[in-house]
Amino acid sequence: MIYWIITTVLVWVALYFIIINGKAFGAIPKGKRLERIKKSKLYKNKKFQNISHTPSIAEGYKMSKVTYDFFLGKKDPLLKPLKEIPSLHTDLKNIDKNKDVFIWLGHSSYYLQLDGVSFLVDPVLSQYGSPFKYFNKAFKGADIFKPEDIPQLDYLVITHDHFDHLDYPTVKSIQERTGMAIVPLGVGAHLERWGYPESKLIEEEWGAEAELKNNIKITFTPARHFSGRRIRQNDTLWTSYVLETPAKKIFLGGDSGYDSHFKMIGDQYGPFDYAIMENGQYGEAWRYIHTLPEDVIQASIDINAQKIIPVHAAKFALALHPWNEPLQKITSLAKEKKLQILTPIIGEVVNLNQTDQQFSTWWED
Repeated sequence: MIYWIITTVLVWVALYFIIINGKAFGAIPKGKRLERIKKSKLYKNKKFQNISHTPSIAEGYKMSKVTYDFFLGKKDPLLKPLKEIPSLHTDLKNIDKNKDVFIWLGHSSYYLQLDGVSFLVDPVLSQYGSPFKYFNKAFKGADIFKPEDIPQLDYLVITHDHFDHLDYPTVKSIQERTGMAIVPLGVGAHLERWGYPESKLIEEEWGAEAELKNNIKITFTPARHFSGRRIRQNDTLWTSYVLETPAKKIFLGGDSGYDSHFKMIGDQYGPFDYAIMENGQYGEAWRYIHTLPEDVIQASIDINAQKIIPVHAAKFALALHPWNEPLQKITSLAKEKKLQILTPIIGEVVNLNQTDQQFSTWWED
């Protein structure tokens, strides 16, 4: 009996190490990268820290109950859409280089073109928001863009290393078409394992600036979140970005709970022509690490954003709210505050030089 128990345990341990060392799980920062991490003021007690104390779960909630509800609890009948998500398969490879555009690719993935320079942010185009196929599958209609649709890129931009923002099959597939990759400190370890040379990485921490093509500048700015693709968390940094051209300022929010950093970013870098904000896959239990819709509104006011583009919704069921609730709430709250929310369907071209472009309430159909 003891023999079989020991054998079973050893088999499970071996299976764990085989899985966790798969390429999708990336790499642990080592060598020069780890030494650089250790010197960072953001790195304390062997992990990166937020500006404010940030519990993974809010007061009044238990992780065991939250986990049970997520996997085994009763689900809202609209947790996933009942029919195909509206979308438009725009040909990204033939967009006029003279146009400044934003194109949402679903969840937090989007394509930006500014002053003839192309950016792809947090691309997850392998149809699954997880390291395993057939787990956390994209909604039908939200899955129309594939890695092969991505054109030659000037910059790949990653906000943090969670699987729903940094997708191994996508990032590996577009490697030869990517000029440079912009990543927060530590995340370069994943990309190097996947074949990106160190010379193609712009890897920095909050406060750092990088000069890009055509007089465009990107600044690494704080976010309130966490990181990790394995059991250990926070061994790589998470970030938001300020992207500035000679004519425009755009805030790339990444994932973040609400905190004082939004006001700080607004005071130092604002106002912003556009803010691309996380709005979806939230819950009261996670309010320190993901913004609720009312938090998105306040954060947008804090950073002084003229136009808000909500993302992080309508592709994966990563929380327990109805799939269309984030857009319902954010548009309703924005009307009360007289804020301008842009709500394109997946693949719809947003002309960043047009002030009166109109969008449908496609999530209500």
